[in-house]
Amino acid sequence: MNNERLKLESQLASLQSDTRRHFLQGCATGMGAMWLAMQNTASANTGVKPVHSAANPLSPLAPPHPAKAKRVIYLHMIGAPSQLELFDYKPDLQRLDGKDCPKEFMEGKRFAFIQGTPKMLGSQFPFEQHGECGAWVSDRMPHFAKHVDDVCFIKSMQTDQFNHGPAQLMVHTGQSRMGYPSIGSWLTWGLGTENEDLPGFIVLLSGGRQPRAGKALWSAGFLPSVYQGVQCRSQGDPVLDISNPPGVTRDSRRAMLDTLNRLNQRASEEYGDPETLTRIAQYEMAFRMQAAVPDAMDITKEPASVHEAYGSEPGKESFANNCLLARRLAERDVRFIQLFDWGWDSHGSAKNEALNDGFKTKCEETDRPIAALLGDLKQRGMLEDTLVIWSGEFGRTPMRENRGGTEMTYVGRDHNPGAFTLWMAGGGVKPGMTYGETDAVGYSAVHNPVQLRDFHATLLHLLGFDHERFSVPFQGLNQRLTGVKPTQVIHDILA
Repeated sequence: MNNERLKLESQLASLQSDTRRHFLQGCATGMGAMWLAMQNTASANTGVKPVHSAANPLSPLAPPHPAKAKRVIYLHMIGAPSQLELFDYKPDLQRLDGKDCPKEFMEGKRFAFIQGTPKMLGSQFPFEQHGECGAWVSDRMPHFAKHVDDVCFIKSMQTDQFNHGPAQLMVHTGQSRMGYPSIGSWLTWGLGTENEDLPGFIVLLSGGRQPRAGKALWSAGFLPSVYQGVQCRSQGDPVLDISNPPGVTRDSRRAMLDTLNRLNQRASEEYGDPETLTRIAQYEMAFRMQAAVPDAMDITKEPASVHEAYGSEPGKESFANNCLLARRLAERDVRFIQLFDWGWDSHGSAKNEALNDGFKTKCEETDRPIAALLGDLKQRGMLEDTLVIWSGEFGRTPMRENRGGTEMTYVGRDHNPGAFTLWMAGGGVKPGMTYGETDAVGYSAVHNPVQLRDFHATLLHLLGFDHERFSVPFQGLNQRLTGVKPTQVIHDILA
């Protein structure tokens, strides 16, 4: 009798523990497994799905096709520098300086700070040809001008975004809306990283402010969060909370992580959520970073000659420091290194004629470090497999701003999505060449126009990916960095 009673109580306890939550959990897990299997099958049929080690979602992978570049350093000048004051020399625009803007330039267009009939604005600085390739560069970039024979200029870039935030998202995610993976996230998902002690995707900021679109520019979007960019600093601790708090030793931190990892592993086995494995990997990466990041970010170890070349100063937040850090991170096989430099929004104002003051300052802050980075990579034999990219998010108009009408004019240029300049160096692109051309005043791309999706396809090609097959299922589509519109690799610029 007692045995039967105990058996009955045990059965009741078992039934009581099988709550509605457990029932739904079991159903969700089963349905989720079926959905994932279907997605994996679809991906196998239509695209390339990277397969990382379950224990290390950043394990290094070979690209599907031969690659010219192993890593990327992307220099984004936040605010959109004027191509007409840097690289796109237009003598006709000088002759039209001060004359009324042609009506056809205004019809059907929208502007941020142009009203009525604006005046044309010639370049504010003189240009000269440089190098064996004869590239035109203004006197604002004298150090960079010495490296034009290593650079491929694309002068016919176009975007369909007019405002800074959406335009920045287009450059870095291929979409004007938030929620999509950035270039660096795509590449670390596809290739992993060869240095298990450092993130595969690192972001460095200068200029005193974040980009308009914020951290969405280095987000992993719908990819696992382990592939998002890790923001580091060139002043103070390179990563917030990188050091253990008082009273916590490295050994005790290791013991805590071991316990936490066991709990997360049990949760992964029970619930089947891939983000749990991502969390384990991130905790382990953070532990290794505590030793590796301070060493990688310590530019005091560089000789005085290197600091002289870059214009870097240890302990200071600057674009120069970040360029030097980019080289140090590239040496350590970080896959994607993103530099954002804020302050290039070249609108004029009554107190600050931007193309005469702020623009000059930004050129002075960036010219020398960029030249040093290119020279340093080349001298070390790294430029061949490191792709360096420089761009803004759109271009600038050949007519000047006239806020409030013609009675108030400033030496500034408005946003121009129809034409801007982007340059690349190393990593499999032809050196010393110019691709594409704008009209006589630099307003529109008229020869070999390049959409951002074409640039993205070319970047992926250089890293060993077919942009049409490099995709991930999400919201019923095989999502790609290049989107769904017709896209082409720019084969003419490939070495």
